[in-house]
Amino acid sequence: MPLLRPPRCAVVRKACPIVQHAVVFGRRASYGRRVLLDKLLANLAVDVEPFALCLLSAGWRLRLPGLAGVMIHFVLEGRGVVRGPDGEAHSVAPFWLVVVPSGTRHVLESGDAPQHERRIESPQPAGRIVAGSSDAPDLTVACGTVRVRYGSSLGLFDHLHEVLAVDLSVFPEARLAFEGILAEQSRTDAGGRAMAAALMTQCLVYLFRRLCSAPQCPLPWLSALEDPRLARAIDRILQEPGADHTVDSLAKAAAMSRSTFAERFAAAFERSPMSVVQHVRMQRAYQLLTQNGSMSIEEVANRVGYSSRSHFSRAFKKHHGVSPTACRVAR
Repeated sequence: MPLLRPPRCAVVRKACPIVQHAVVFGRRASYGRRVLLDKLLANLAVDVEPFALCLLSAGWRLRLPGLAGVMIHFVLEGRGVVRGPDGEAHSVAPFWLVVVPSGTRHVLESGDAPQHERRIESPQPAGRIVAGSSDAPDLTVACGTVRVRYGSSLGLFDHLHEVLAVDLSVFPEARLAFEGILAEQSRTDAGGRAMAAALMTQCLVYLFRRLCSAPQCPLPWLSALEDPRLARAIDRILQEPGADHTVDSLAKAAAMSRSTFAERFAAAFERSPMSVVQHVRMQRAYQLLTQNGSMSIEEVANRVGYSSRSHFSRAFKKHHGVSPTACRVAR
């Protein structure tokens, strides 16, 4: 039976126009957009949880839970289907990368009309997850969760609402990277986690190169980069989170009217400009508190735009659930 591909499942089969002529976006994209994207990629904070190797025999399906983090599947061998929470299906083959939004239940299937099923209800330790027999699996997939942020501030998959399936077969290095991630997990040498993060970053660069912005970009921040005016405002927030930002000042940086800027920004990021400013400030404060023990809490507060320690502490606790002092003690 042929598989249908409903519109909910975002699919990228070939390079879109913005990535055909240069390393990232191409000659048709503005210099400002390319510089900002390079800046985003160069400052990715990637945290990789240990990956499992999912092995499926023909005629089996593997039901996976919605985890508190974006789930990544990379097909190493075989062909199969990934189904999202509403049953939408997409065929996958070697070198396909599937990104599943946080909290989204989904299914891996091997063979036509699977009759057997294994259900996973909670996070599993790294190793093998077998549906059927592990002797000669028909589908082999590297499965794990990742957290991807720009400078520990902007979650790049925070507002992904659909399963994203991308063909990375034009990047044969992607398979080597995922094999390297699995190999690092089995080593006892120091630096394994850092190596896994570096290899995953490499794969994410391939992913971003393949994403198309038309007709609808599945990643809001990438869609925003298509508008150089929004890109200027985003750059201003990321580079100077402690500045005295207002909607008016950001609209001026974007060369838009206040109302147009606020509307377009909210459409791209699903939150207001000042909400993003606050989020970036709190994430940057967390980074400073946990990575720079020489800075006082007052200095951290000033760095992210607060002149009052008490106001900063209240905002920090509201955002992170703990006070700045408790955060530093627990690091």
